[in-house]
Amino acid sequence: MSSSSPVTRRHFAALALGSVLLAGTLGGCQVRPLYGSLAATGVNGGVPVQDELAAIDIDPISGYTRSTAARELFNELTFNFERGTTTSPKKYRLKVLINVSSAEVGVERLADVPAAYTMTMNSSFVLSDLSTDATLMTGKSFASASYDFSDQRFANQRAERDAEERVAKAVADDIQARIAGYFASRS
Repeated sequence: MSSSSPVTRRHFAALALGSVLLAGTLGGCQVRPLYGSLAATGVNGGVPVQDELAAIDIDPISGYTRSTAARELFNELTFNFERGTTTSPKKYRLKVLINVSSAEVGVERLADVPAAYTMTMNSSFVLSDLSTDATLMTGKSFASASYDFSDQRFANQRAERDAEERVAKAVADDIQARIAGYFASRS
């Protein structure tokens, strides 16, 4: 036998051991449909996640004095949950508290004027059962978006509004994904 045989045997043994450990680790993992039918799996009483999401009543968004970001977040959450279908009877309540801030991230040389801003939305949310008022889940989400600052006043206003819309959409998508995950994992 050549001198490379023990090395090859050790590599093979390490690979085999790694495969056994990986199989044992992943043995408890399950693949389930997030938006499909759960009737076959017996999870959540067979109620599709999309129906559970449509049964969420969203309280008015609070915590931010300007209404644009709050209104955008409310609209995005409503669309993500209901997807334009007829509203089903509400079983859950979602309360969301947001804080939106902007910070200068770039300054023009020799002018000492901001050239760019970053807008950040931080949110905390609570999902509760409407009938018992019991808290089902809580969470936090945040998103950031940058926008340029120019000499044109209306362009600056529009850029800031676009940044508010982008952070609201990102936060709404994150909240929706977390709540969908919660409904998918309930048994």
